[in-house]
Amino acid sequence: MSVTRAGDGAWSSPGSAGGARSAAFDDDDAERATTPTRAPSSSVHAALASGALRSTGWLARRPWWTQVLVLFAASRVVSFLIFAAVALQQGMNPWFPPQPDYFHFLQIWDSEWYGRIVQHGYPSVLPRSPSGTVTENAWAFYPVFPYLVRILAAATTIPWQIVAQAIAMLAGFGAALVVYRLFRHFAEHGTSMWGVAFFAFFPVSAILQVPYAESLGTLFLAWALLWIVERRYLAAIPVVALACLTRPIGVPLAAALAALWVIRWFRRGTHGAALGELARLAVLTIASGALALAWPAIAWAATGVMTAYTDTEAVWRGSDLVPFMPWFDTGHYLFGPVLGTIAPFVLVAVVVLYLTSAHVRLVGVELRLWCAAYALYLLAFLYPQTSTFRMMLPFFPLALAGAALSRSRAYRGTALVMFVLLQIMWVVWLWKWSELPGGGSWPP
Repeated sequence: MSVTRAGDGAWSSPGSAGGARSAAFDDDDAERATTPTRAPSSSVHAALASGALRSTGWLARRPWWTQVLVLFAASRVVSFLIFAAVALQQGMNPWFPPQPDYFHFLQIWDSEWYGRIVQHGYPSVLPRSPSGTVTENAWAFYPVFPYLVRILAAATTIPWQIVAQAIAMLAGFGAALVVYRLFRHFAEHGTSMWGVAFFAFFPVSAILQVPYAESLGTLFLAWALLWIVERRYLAAIPVVALACLTRPIGVPLAAALAALWVIRWFRRGTHGAALGELARLAVLTIASGALALAWPAIAWAATGVMTAYTDTEAVWRGSDLVPFMPWFDTGHYLFGPVLGTIAPFVLVAVVVLYLTSAHVRLVGVELRLWCAAYALYLLAFLYPQTSTFRMMLPFFPLALAGAALSRSRAYRGTALVMFVLLQIMWVVWLWKWSELPGGGSWPP
């Protein structure tokens, strides 16, 4: 693997030999050798700087996976401190007494729904209101995460709440490792590590240690994308199956694969794509489309209601879904009838310009197609609300594009600081339950 340039940050090659250090470290050593003796008041700063330098040097000589795990662990400590601090500010809420501890603070919101599934499974009869409409129920939540918790909790006799948080945390570490492997197909080690850092400290990355399905879903999605990039199409099918039963990503993934097949078909003469490879890609595309329908089909079979899944999803939206229309409704609400009608088109134009920009092209056609298909999926089926921020996590390939935008350590460091500040804002504003004038609270 190539060694990172000095401007690429403190990360060095994961295969650095013996005690070798980067040139940046050697320059610092030379500077200290010629620096006059400092006053006692600055000795603490010198000791801290020396300790940080030695720690960075030690980490730079470790294998890539050690660097990724240490980096992700640091991000989890930051999120832990944010959650723990905000928990002390939590007042009355529907779940626990005020000022819950960190462990209980993470058990709120959708964690409660996953807990119901772990303990009771899915209802065979859809709950309905007196008027006959479907009410909130567990079919809105995909089964891999809660059933994995259920199986491990039963096998170990450990309380399911602890198992759920452990699985979420471990899946986050696994996702970070796979994300790095994916990024290395498009960038050198230093830039890839910064891409992982952007992913790990992203404003909504706190969700990666919460007992939600996001961390497990990100692990399976990154794994599937890795094997798609490596053209291991048939091997990717079981991973795609797990991803489609963990989070609702089957439809955009199938769309991205279909677009990739078309591109590969028209480029088969110049890029040498064999018919066998195109056939395997077609099998994966068809399988992804079928797997996207698996969970709605399971809900239909279990309840006897063909629209059980979509009816349940509509409960959280407050009305039946009309594709694309919620974005115009939200635009009208935020900006008025004229600007609100224009706003979705402006948003689409901005997304298209960004995904076709030079630094985003770094991430390769497969990842750009995924991001474009997922953006189109959100535009068609998502009702924009505060939970939309959490839905941005599958755009994680763009973390590499963000890191590659500039090699300046000032830029990259400032971006991480801003991510942490925005993460504080996300936890305070959305995770912390604060009753609205009309009742309830904005969901994370």
